Amino acid sequence: MRITRSLAFQAGSKEEKLPYDTPDFPYIASRAELDFYREFLVPWHWHNAIELFYMESGALKYDTPHETLVFPTGSAGMVNANVLHKTRPLSHNERNIQLLHIFDPQLLAGNHGSLIEQKYISPIVTASRIELIALRPDKPEQAAVIASIREAFSLSEKELGYEFKIREALSQIWIQLFRLCTPLLKEKPQTGGRAADKVKGMMAYIHTHYAEKITIPELAEAAFLSERECYRVFQTYLKMTPVDYIRSYRIQIACRLLAESHIPVTEVGNACGMENASYFGKVFREATGFTPLQYRRKWQNRNIK
Repeated sequence: MRITRSLAFQAGSKEEKLPYDTPDFPYIASRAELDFYREFLVPWHWHNAIELFYMESGALKYDTPHETLVFPTGSAGMVNANVLHKTRPLSHNERNIQLLHIFDPQLLAGNHGSLIEQKYISPIVTASRIELIALRPDKPEQAAVIASIREAFSLSEKELGYEFKIREALSQIWIQLFRLCTPLLKEKPQTGGRAADKVKGMMAYIHTHYAEKITIPELAEAAFLSERECYRVFQTYLKMTPVDYIRSYRIQIACRLLAESHIPVTEVGNACGMENASYFGKVFREATGFTPLQYRRKWQNRNIK
């Protein structure tokens, strides 16, 4: 099982870069040690893979455009493909550890257009109502799915036929989830799929130009939106204004530079588009609870241990 303490993203985007061992078998088993994430959260991102997870310890808050749920120890869940989401560990009394199965839907569907894809995969993957599924151990039917998710982590990559076994295990889990999702599939779809693509496009623009001055008219124009629509889709999908998102992304970059380099603090602010040193120090402390220098010492000392 891969140990994960940070995420990698596609260039110029916030689509997660998934380190599959081989593109011929798009599956990862991951142990996310969330207390080591340098921004103290997993920022807004998406991926075209399904994310099945189990909370081994601690507690984790998930946000999607239309859901906010907390997952304590022993609970599990699923994030649908291409859904914007972010997470924040909540527990201060125990380590926040999450086990994840991450896989491309085609691993189960087989060929594009197959009967399995049409009948079982696409109805869920394309359902705008299904962003995030919570599974609670106090509900028998959901507890059975949680048990299946946990048991699949016990499969060894060294075993003969591992790929067959993990795909079979994920297929059984998927059927269980399909039964649970059936009522949601009958509901009226949520609108706004195009707007979700627009906000992803504006996020990508910010990730490319964060070191420069970004104006709201420029950002809106990049997505062919009015300024009013720009504000609306950010508030709807990310629960923040465009200005707040630009600032938060710059802080994420600053965290990485402070932890992984010896660039002077003033130059870190400049590199992140915050040329005023006092302003950079102020917003960094508001976001992280540390001055830039304190943050650097905390993480670089931690890396030495």
